[in-house]
Amino acid sequence: MPSHGFESAPLTRLEALKKKHALYKEQIREAQKSPAADFYLKQLKKQKLLVKEEIEGIRYGGRASA
Repeated sequence: MPSHGFESAPLTRLEALKKKHALYKEQIREAQKSPAADFYLKQLKKQKLLVKEEIEGIRYGGRASA
Protein backbone atom coordinates (compact mmCIF):
# COMPACT_ATOMS: atom_id res chain seq x y z
CA MET A 1 0.00 0.00 0.00
CA PRO A 2 1.59 3.35 -1.00
CA SER A 3 2.21 5.93 1.71
CA HIS A 4 0.92 9.42 1.09
CA GLY A 5 2.68 11.01 4.06
CA PHE A 6 -0.38 10.96 6.29
CA GLU A 7 1.20 8.64 8.84
CA SER A 8 4.52 10.49 8.99
CA ALA A 9 3.19 13.72 10.52
CA PRO A 10 1.61 12.11 13.60
CA LEU A 11 4.58 9.77 13.94
CA THR A 12 6.97 12.73 13.82
CA ARG A 13 4.88 14.54 16.43
CA LEU A 14 4.76 11.38 18.54
CA GLU A 15 8.55 11.00 18.39
CA ALA A 16 9.01 14.67 19.34
CA LEU A 17 6.66 14.24 22.28
CA LYS A 18 8.47 11.11 23.43
CA LYS A 19 11.76 13.01 23.42
CA LYS A 20 10.19 15.90 25.31
CA HIS A 21 8.74 13.46 27.86
CA ALA A 22 12.16 11.86 28.37
CA LEU A 23 13.72 15.31 28.84
CA TYR A 24 11.15 16.20 31.52
CA LYS A 25 11.81 12.86 33.21
CA GLU A 26 15.53 13.63 33.39
CA GLN A 27 14.94 17.20 34.58
CA ILE A 28 12.63 15.89 37.30
CA ARG A 29 15.26 13.36 38.39
CA GLU A 30 17.83 16.19 38.67
CA ALA A 31 15.42 18.56 40.45
CA GLN A 32 14.60 15.91 43.05
CA LYS A 33 18.20 16.12 44.24
CA SER A 34 17.65 19.68 45.45
CA PRO A 35 15.23 20.31 48.33
CA ALA A 36 14.88 23.96 47.24
CA ALA A 37 13.40 22.98 43.86
CA ASP A 38 9.87 22.12 45.05
CA PHE A 39 7.97 24.62 42.88
CA TYR A 40 10.16 23.88 39.86
CA LEU A 41 9.63 20.15 40.39
CA LYS A 42 5.85 20.56 40.47
CA GLN A 43 5.94 22.54 37.22
CA LEU A 44 8.08 19.91 35.52
CA LYS A 45 5.73 17.14 36.62
CA LYS A 46 2.73 19.07 35.27
CA GLN A 47 4.43 19.58 31.90
CA LYS A 48 5.48 15.93 31.75
CA LEU A 49 1.89 14.84 32.43
CA LEU A 50 0.54 17.11 29.69
CA VAL A 51 3.02 15.64 27.22
CA LYS A 52 2.13 12.11 28.28
CA GLU A 53 -1.59 12.84 27.79
CA GLU A 54 -0.88 14.17 24.30
CA ILE A 55 1.20 11.07 23.48
CA GLU A 56 -1.65 8.84 24.60
CA GLY A 57 -4.10 10.87 22.54
CA ILE A 58 -2.01 10.37 19.41
CA ARG A 59 -1.48 6.67 20.08
CA TYR A 60 -5.17 5.97 20.48
CA GLY A 61 -6.38 8.00 17.52
CA GLY A 62 -7.59 11.13 19.29
CA ARG A 63 -5.69 14.35 19.61
CA ALA A 64 -5.28 15.62 23.14
CA SER A 65 -5.42 19.40 23.26
CA ALA A 66 -2.30 21.19 24.46
